[in-house]
Amino acid sequence: MEFGTFLLLQSPSAQPSDTVFARGTEITQAADELGFRNMWLAEHHFSTYGYLSRPLTYALHLANKTKRIRVGTAVIVLPLHHPLVVAEEIATVDLLSGGRLDIGLGRGYQNYEFDRLGVKLNESRARWEEEVDVILLALKGKPFSYEGTYYQIPETTVFPHPVQQPHPPIWVTAQSLPSVEATIRRGFNIITGGSGVPIERLREFRQALDEHLETYKPDHPINVGTQRFTYVTDNEADAREAAEQARWNMRVTLSLRNDYCKVDNGHAVDVPLPNEPTTESIMQDFTVIGTPDQCIRQIRRLQDVMGINHFNCSFYFGDLKQEKVLKSMRLFADEVMPAFRD
Repeated sequence: MEFGTFLLLQSPSAQPSDTVFARGTEITQAADELGFRNMWLAEHHFSTYGYLSRPLTYALHLANKTKRIRVGTAVIVLPLHHPLVVAEEIATVDLLSGGRLDIGLGRGYQNYEFDRLGVKLNESRARWEEEVDVILLALKGKPFSYEGTYYQIPETTVFPHPVQQPHPPIWVTAQSLPSVEATIRRGFNIITGGSGVPIERLREFRQALDEHLETYKPDHPINVGTQRFTYVTDNEADAREAAEQARWNMRVTLSLRNDYCKVDNGHAVDVPLPNEPTTESIMQDFTVIGTPDQCIRQIRRLQDVMGINHFNCSFYFGDLKQEKVLKSMRLFADEVMPAFRD
């Protein structure tokens, strides 16, 4: 099992931007020292749900501030960008990070963001497919042209070339059954199970994944990962408080996904869910929160359900204090990760 970490850079209390980004840098440096393999960075726009609009820019900054940890995007929202620019940025960051880049590609899900950038959400899947085509061609470093519905590209060669060949590892954050199919058809790695995805939904994803593996028969192993809010503590009251911090992220994520979000002067509002889960349900079905032994059992449950070989820890969520986040990370590295070394 490999373990990664994740930054949304959210702030329910709308902390100053320099504070939020400094926290993310400190968390990444701690993850590097504690032996985590990856730091994944989300892309979001125009609200306190996520301050990070340019994950590749921040990935390069974090690579320069660390020694070993791989930096990655989870995800670049492709329909919001021109694929040639994305390909150039991927190659540049891979080059300057010394080949420590992983790439997560997604199609997005928020009308709130798409409307403000003049892109139609209902075109996102078709745009994603074309953009992936273009990016894969561009990263080969050879002349190519492309004729699609959304992109018509005359003969073009992209510079610089990435260090990792033929390109950095590509992952897709798949939160729907069609996205699972598109990921396996392309032979990309898959990660799922973020905010608001119950464990029973992951069973459906695994069943679909196995069916598509049988259909498409990729010529190389597919890495399978799951992401969860993660908080390790020996104090039950502390664990329950962390679960309530996760509730803010779950509420805002689902309100943005289902287009009933409220944003007040840029502040994302946590609209209560139609079927609000209890604190116990958040801890049992949506997160990895509890004592080290409880967290080990929860991750093993995810292994049984999804067959994962990568677990992605979202340690910094809600308005958790920085000292609590760092303490949780240390407990996870010291007492949870060793249970999965084999």
